[in-house]
Amino acid sequence: MSVTIYHNPACGTSRNTLAMIRASGEEPVIIEYLQTPPSKEQLSELLATMKIPVRDLLREKGTPFAELDLANPKWSDDQLLGFIVQHPILMNRPIVASPRGAALCRPSELVLDLLENPVASFTKEDGEQITHVISQL
Repeated sequence: MSVTIYHNPACGTSRNTLAMIRASGEEPVIIEYLQTPPSKEQLSELLATMKIPVRDLLREKGTPFAELDLANPKWSDDQLLGFIVQHPILMNRPIVASPRGAALCRPSELVLDLLENPVASFTKEDGEQITHVISQL
C-alpha cells in the first residue's frame, strides 16, 4: 500500500502535507476530493482507521455547515456522511492514509508519523520550521 492524500490544492495545510510526503521520498496517490469525493464506504473506512467520530471530520469554515444545520445532534453518522459526499467541501483536510495508519493532518506535521522515512526538518510555506524527532520503536 502506498501513501494516499485527500488533497485540496487551495489549502496551505494540504500543500504543506503533500510537500512533507514528497520530501520523505514518497510520491503519494493524490485524490483531489473536491473533484473526486470519497464514497460513504471509503469515508467510513477512513474514520475507522483514524479512530475519530464523523463530526471530527466536518469542516465549518467556508462550507454550508451552518446552512445545513449540521451542528444539530439530530443528524446520524450515516446522514452526516451523506452530506459530506453531497458537499465534499464539508470534509476537513488533508487526510493521509499509509501502511502506518491514517490521520487528519491538521497540523500538517502529523503526516510525519505516517511515513516510512519522514524528514527530520521541514520549512512550511509560511516559514515555520518543523523538527521531527524520530522515535526508536
